[in-house]
Amino acid sequence: MIEFIQHILARIYDVEHIIQWGGTVLVCSIVFAETGLFVGFFLPGDSLLVTAGVFAAAGHLDLGTLLLAVTLCAISGDQVGYWIGRKAGRTLYRREDSRFFKRRHLERARQFYETYGGKTVILARFMPIVRTFCPPVAGAAEMRYARYLVYDVIGGCVWVGTTILGGYFLASLVPNIKDRIHWVIVAVVFVSFLPAIIGALRERSRRTGNPSTPAASQTERTPSAE
Repeated sequence: MIEFIQHILARIYDVEHIIQWGGTVLVCSIVFAETGLFVGFFLPGDSLLVTAGVFAAAGHLDLGTLLLAVTLCAISGDQVGYWIGRKAGRTLYRREDSRFFKRRHLERARQFYETYGGKTVILARFMPIVRTFCPPVAGAAEMRYARYLVYDVIGGCVWVGTTILGGYFLASLVPNIKDRIHWVIVAVVFVSFLPAIIGALRERSRRTGNPSTPAASQTERTPSAE
């Protein structure tokens, strides 16, 4: 069973194989699941889209279709997440951990939302895991839907545009970049998780400097909507 799970995970993170096997349709499906379903938090996002841009530059994918389809899936996936949070409300924070749901990820998104407010909907697009849990957090906070939708459309367009076009132009500028795609993926993954690493280090430094602050101060309350 463990070997089977390892095999599946290896396939999931083999973004080159994903694109070669499923093309634009599979890329769109993964983006929708990652942004709209709790079970999608572990799926590749940034690295998948950058690599898709590289493949588009090589002529394997149509750039226009890729940009439009992925953007629509990213935005529609977030709408699903928002309404899940809106319907579930506070009960979302009392849900028990399971194999595909970790409350700590929800709490991390909540803290990010409390810090940056509505702008979180845009900023979270560039943060793995947070972008999966941000929509339900915004919904549970009863953020006004029209306001959420505006932020979400802007964030979706910017995220998809920068990642796919970044890969596309990188491939156009660097000869044979496809032969070094694994290094590109490593760099994208590192940059994606860099904000989370910096945030964790700052939080650790803050707690070290304020030992009297109990770790349990992070209550499980639903953030207020903007």
